[in-house]
Amino acid sequence: MKNNVPIEHIRHSLAHLLAAAVLTLWPDTKRTIGPATADGFYYDFDFGATTVGDNDLTKIEKEMRKILPTWTTFSEREVSADEARELFAGNQYKIELIDEIEKLGEKITIYTSGLYEDLCRGGHVENAKDIDTNAFRLSHTAGAYWRGDEKNPMLTRIYGLAFVSKDELLKHLTMLEEAKKRDHKKLGRELDLFTFSDLVGPGLPLWTPKGTILRHTLDQFVWSLRKARGYQRVEIPHISKKDLYEKSGHWSKFQDELFKITTREKHLFAMKPMNCPHHTQIYNRKSHSYRELPQRYANTTTCYRDEQSGELSGLSRVRALTQDDAHVFCRYGQIKEEVFKVWDIITEFYSACGFSLSPRLSLHDPKHSEKYMGGKEVWDKAENELREVVKEKGEVAVEAPGEAAFYGPKIDFMSHDSIGRQWQLATIQLDMSQPESFDLTCINEKGEKERVVMIHAAIMGSIERFLSVYIEHCAGAFPLWLAPIQVKVLPISDTHQNYARGITESLLEQDIRTELDDSNETLGKKIRTAKLEKVPYFLVIGNQELASRTITLETRDRGSQGALSLDSLIDRLGEEIQLKK
Repeated sequence: MKNNVPIEHIRHSLAHLLAAAVLTLWPDTKRTIGPATADGFYYDFDFGATTVGDNDLTKIEKEMRKILPTWTTFSEREVSADEARELFAGNQYKIELIDEIEKLGEKITIYTSGLYEDLCRGGHVENAKDIDTNAFRLSHTAGAYWRGDEKNPMLTRIYGLAFVSKDELLKHLTMLEEAKKRDHKKLGRELDLFTFSDLVGPGLPLWTPKGTILRHTLDQFVWSLRKARGYQRVEIPHISKKDLYEKSGHWSKFQDELFKITTREKHLFAMKPMNCPHHTQIYNRKSHSYRELPQRYANTTTCYRDEQSGELSGLSRVRALTQDDAHVFCRYGQIKEEVFKVWDIITEFYSACGFSLSPRLSLHDPKHSEKYMGGKEVWDKAENELREVVKEKGEVAVEAPGEAAFYGPKIDFMSHDSIGRQWQLATIQLDMSQPESFDLTCINEKGEKERVVMIHAAIMGSIERFLSVYIEHCAGAFPLWLAPIQVKVLPISDTHQNYARGITESLLEQDIRTELDDSNETLGKKIRTAKLEKVPYFLVIGNQELASRTITLETRDRGSQGALSLDSLIDRLGEEIQLKK
């Protein structure tokens, strides 16, 4: 904060400044909305027949800096709905907002600074001098549907970056430049991990052999951690009757995001958007004694969501997402132990991937209880259970009201990647609502039915989204245990081919993913190729190695490691893979 001014207020004020500059340059433009964002602000405009794009940003930014010294305070005045409609006559977007505010019975406020005024709920700087003119920059333009609905007009969204100081802005811009180099969409192509096809459709990634190795290696690691803690694999279909989602509560919340199928007999099915309702039906296939609990089901499977085209982005937002999902059905007294087990899995997995985690408690918003299943008593009990878990783990969690799932609170695990961006990674969700909806019980010691609780445990969550984060975190330079190609063998000339081929076969027999480069390229070119492919180790085979029956070991980032025997190499690599260094 600058002079105790919240950064959100600075960013919101700059959204107004952006709109003022745009209206000065293009007076016939229709304004819509302009909120603060996590790193700046944006404003959506209808420019009519005029085209405004990235080439115009410098001009707009110059106008913003010209206007800013003429602004002082943001003054507020309350107006009637009719006054507001008169003020924004001819702007159907503002009129729509005014009608909604009036319908909700909320007050309508106008904020004025300089010659500019706008419909707004507030949240600005008290003095425009609190805005550093060197600490903001317009970044880019994009298309955006009005209210996010593709049935509405397409608007032009202008994005800006804003921080308290110029130094913070420059630091953020440096991070963005580094992020471009690490963009998983770019690296995915360069490393041949995944592709998209216009014939298949947007948001539906296709995985190459190398990318599939990544996915399977990660999933097998998660499964090994779960198996050691008593989980069992289950499988479920990819479609379901709508009845399942109506009973779970998902249909009323997410029906617009589902891919729907009508059978020849006119029955309505949906492609599954999540797995938890299906797992309840596996649990409910028979009566369970308390002695059989917990029941722990693990299932890696693809789910489908009808995301809008404009929201799709590489692997981070897709229509087909693979979840490494698990659900635990247990008694209330078993909650802590089971959550601890999931927490341990999460810690071990993310440590191997190079992430440090911190927990966040995502709770319900008591002011909007209508958004959630279950009553206050159920939510208080569930949230207090998770608070106790965090406390007993010796951790301190930030509490985030309003971030819970509609059926229960959760522990989200947050981390920063190698260039400083924060991500929500794994999650543990406590669900007391779906067991109620599906009448999930066990038979207790007294021979009576007892309600069970359901724990949702996602380690990677969506494998696609996790890989979008992880590829950028490590810039595609995967650790040895995960790398699709762990070793490349580089013979210097044809006379070294047979020896190189024998080494390759020996490493493959030890399940070390090895590739022989038997091309006619020079050794320098072969080494450059191996480094561009970010292979962790490559072996140079020449006259000296052939004569001594050794291998010269080179690494991706630590240079030459000298000569080794084949047995020593296998031991070294095997230990590193086993320990997931």
